[in-house]
Amino acid sequence: MSTTRPPDEELPSNWGRWGLGDRLGTLNHITDEARARGARTVRSGQAVSLAMPVTPVLLAGGGPMPVGTAPMPAPVLQMMNYNPAPPVYTDILVLNTHHVAMTHIDAHAHIPVDGKVYPGVPAEQAISRGTVRHGSTTAFAAGITTRGVLLDLAPGRRLEPGHTVTGIDLDDAQKRAGVLVEPGDALVVRGGWTVHRDFKDPLPAMSLDAVRWMAEREVSLYIGDIGDRPPADPAAPIPMHHVALARLGLPIVDGAELSELAATCARLGRWEFLLALAIPAILQTTGLPANPLAIF
Repeated sequence: MSTTRPPDEELPSNWGRWGLGDRLGTLNHITDEARARGARTVRSGQAVSLAMPVTPVLLAGGGPMPVGTAPMPAPVLQMMNYNPAPPVYTDILVLNTHHVAMTHIDAHAHIPVDGKVYPGVPAEQAISRGTVRHGSTTAFAAGITTRGVLLDLAPGRRLEPGHTVTGIDLDDAQKRAGVLVEPGDALVVRGGWTVHRDFKDPLPAMSLDAVRWMAEREVSLYIGDIGDRPPADPAAPIPMHHVALARLGLPIVDGAELSELAATCARLGRWEFLLALAIPAILQTTGLPANPLAIF
């Protein structure tokens, strides 16, 4: 069945809330109290990574370092690459920063809507001459620390193929966890899917209702193993990327690996933790690999 696109005024939005020059979006919800709330959950110091392990695919091997923008490698690299004794090994990594098989964070500029980047900056001003001038990963360079809450939508299993997650699903998971999502929290949602392996089945996905749920609770960051799926109606907004990211300014961590986190939470009987996320301090990109840590 075809869905009509809701009028823009009916979509949740933070455009204008913190001014046209705002670069943090919902990270503005992370106050000192939100960070302290997360810190108070730490008891043992155990850390669990929420990142998908990645094994690099070899593109080329052997020979000297490829020619780059510099006319000659820096002295240290020159020594490492050309001095045969003692042997030193280096890497050159080429990353697709939005690859579904790599846990990554989406910056606001990743998805414009109506020709504008959150919070309403014309796309041609936000991104020009190959540079992201507004809405980039620069906003994440200092790291993100707050309380994280895991809502497991399918404990011990995975969501049914094609399931559309609503606010009721999130409410039910919240009740099972015995914890309330509060302003500034990072919301971690497990559906039990590994997206890059499970394309043969219809993917579960978030609904606009679920995005409204996050907006009402002033969630600061979304981390999930499920998110969006291609819409049946091209005119319909994609909930997480067209609305949560582009209108609310909610950074999204796609492709998380949450099985160990779910097992740890179940074993400890606690679904809240200190969430710490640091990315490489590479500025002015639309996304970067991320390794979120849940610290108990």
